[in-house]
Amino acid sequence: MSSPISPPCAVERRRFLRQTAECAAGAAVTLLLAIRPARATPEEMRAAIRQTIGPAAPHDGRVLLDLPPLVENGNAVPLTVTVDSPMTGQDHVVAIHLFNEKNPQPYVASFHLGPRAGRAQVSTRIKLADSQQVIAIAQMSDGSFWQGGAKVIVTIAACVEDVN
Repeated sequence: MSSPISPPCAVERRRFLRQTAECAAGAAVTLLLAIRPARATPEEMRAAIRQTIGPAAPHDGRVLLDLPPLVENGNAVPLTVTVDSPMTGQDHVVAIHLFNEKNPQPYVASFHLGPRAGRAQVSTRIKLADSQQVIAIAQMSDGSFWQGGAKVIVTIAACVEDVN
């Protein structure tokens, strides 16, 4: 009878599996240490605004953020941003930036416009993780920034529904 000697590839396979498991465990620990908080803070929202528009201070007015004050489900909250602008070559909206206060990422979206857009209005749906404030900032062709905001109460936060 032959002796039960493992082939050379079996030893290599075991070493490979052990090293793969060690790497996976190390990666999991690294990810756990690097995970951000589940929601942003108002300070993080202000930092995201500064990162997007620079040191400029946005003025209040000219921006209307139409958002329902109470939503049952935060998974698809409709909103419309309208900016008071003639949308001419000399005076138009360059971009509309959206920010929120308590989602994991405070920056939501940027919409780039020009005078050929006809009117300065965008509509979309966003996820909201909790009751919070949403801010829209319009960047004008003269370099000025204008802002408007709305608070919304969310009864069922996004991403926590039961999928049954």
